[in-house]
This record gives sequence, C-alpha cells and structure tokens, in this order.
Amino acid sequence: MTHSIFIDGGAGTTGLEIVDRLSGRPEFTLIKLDDARRKDPAARREALNEADFAILCLPDDAAKEAVAMIDKASETRVIDASTAHRVAPGWVYGFPEVIGHEAVATAMRVSNPGCYSTGFIALVAPLVRAGLLPADWPYCCNAVSGYSGGGKALIARFEEDRDIAWRGYALALGHKHVPEMQERCGLTHAPVFTPAVIPAHRGMVVEVPLPLAAMSGAGTPEAMREWLANFYSSSPVVHVVDAPDSGELVLRSTAEPSDRLDLMVLPNADGTQVRLVAVLDNLGKGASGAAVQSLNLMAGCAETAGLQL
Repeated sequence: MTHSIFIDGGAGTTGLEIVDRLSGRPEFTLIKLDDARRKDPAARREALNEADFAILCLPDDAAKEAVAMIDKASETRVIDASTAHRVAPGWVYGFPEVIGHEAVATAMRVSNPGCYSTGFIALVAPLVRAGLLPADWPYCCNAVSGYSGGGKALIARFEEDRDIAWRGYALALGHKHVPEMQERCGLTHAPVFTPAVIPAHRGMVVEVPLPLAAMSGAGTPEAMREWLANFYSSSPVVHVVDAPDSGELVLRSTAEPSDRLDLMVLPNADGTQVRLVAVLDNLGKGASGAAVQSLNLMAGCAETAGLQL
C-alpha cells in the first residue's frame, strides 16, 4: 500500500532531512507544491486534506493554522514538528520508547518531541516512574547543540561569523521545551534548563547532574543504569552505553547524520554524585529522524526504515 505525504514547510532544515529519509521508499509518495504555491493557503489546504499523512515543519502559529485547515471529516493524520501541540490535549507525544509504540501507531495527531527534551525525557522519565528519582526534586539540565536546530537565520549567523565559539540563550529560563520536559517526566517543578549552541552543524549533548547524597530516596547509579538498560533493551534506536575509554565526550563539527540516541550514567567514585548524559543528533532523533520513526509506526512500516542507525 502506498501512502501520500505532504510536508508543510518542507523547504526548511527539518523538512529537507525528512525528505532525505523517505527517498527511495516506494511505500510513500510526496505531494509537492512549487515555490509559487507552497505559501498559498488554498493550495496548502488542498494538499493537507488530500494527504494520508501531513508532516508540519512550521513555526508554532503556522502549525496551528495548518491543523485548522484540515477538515473535520478528513482522514489526514498529522505529525507536528513544532512546539505547538507537545502538551496539548488530544495529541500523542511522538516518543514511542517512552509513551508506547501502540499509542503512536494508532494516533491521528502526533507531536514530535523537542530535541533537548528528547535527551532529558529519555534519561529522567523512566527513572522517575521506577521510583529511582523523586518527582519533586528541582532538576537542572545543561545542554549544547549544533546550530542547525536554530533555523536558517541562526545557521547563516554561525556560518558567516566564524568567531562565535559559544552562544548561550533562554537566559530568562523560558525555553519552549521546558513544559514538555516537566509534563512528560511527571515533575512537580519545572527544570532549570540552560541550553547553548556551539559552532558545529549538528549534534547535541544533554546532561542532568544529580547530587545523590542530597536526594532522599534516590537510587544508586548502578540501579539507574540497570533500569535504563532494561527499559530500552528492545529499542533499535535508544542505547545505554559506557563512558568513552578516553574519559572524554567529544562532539565533532563534521559528524555524520544519525538517528541514534545514546544514554550514559556517569557516577563519581563513591556514587554520591552522577551525571546522566544523552548524546544525539539534533536533526536526527531530535527532529527529522523522530518524525520518520513515528511515520513508520503510523503507516505500519518497519520502525527503523529510512533511519540512519
């Protein structure tokens, strides 16, 4: 069976990478609008309602507008890569390893997780559920990302100004990923989140430092690693790995695309502190790869078809 797909906003970075992952796959056909029509509301409405699947690679307001264009009687199923619906009622969060594969496979509306959120939730949500981390702890999350996740303007800024070595942002602690990080992990308090961008095109490291000695009821680092390893044992995408033999974790500016998500539990010598670390491609499992993974499940295809693992 062939499924038709319309990528609304397909000229952006996320959309182009989704197209790459769908190339050579005869089970999907793309509905394409030329440059003159891709911003025409009437043409977009027609494509959205004609498609079996619509993937929205748009700013939040435009994504909401696109959803409103889909007729109530339409059978179009939607994957939204924006922030607009990540905590909205009626939408399934597109993180099958955490939310459940069947929930994603049968959904009409799927919200693609944020890139930073993917790392944080993958580490924290299973441990909170298992009682190895308290839900009411004031968590901190530090992260760095390649600049490609910031859209065309930020890409141009980094590629034109080679003097930028580090760009911290969301200094007022209002990053748009925080609501989903809190809700999907079942946390009492919003985490203190400190993101930054570095001069690498792609790649991301998300870290959650934990002072275990001060956390009543927290599990040991060994218990946390074992639980995460068991939780993701059947996943072809998420892997619990050891620390690098070199003792260093390196992001390379020339990294190849990847749809993997690697998790690490890095304790100090006496187990009183631990660093939970997630390593991923912000354009892979952090964006386009996650959308294609959800699409595969929704269309009844092999979960990892088209992914680079």
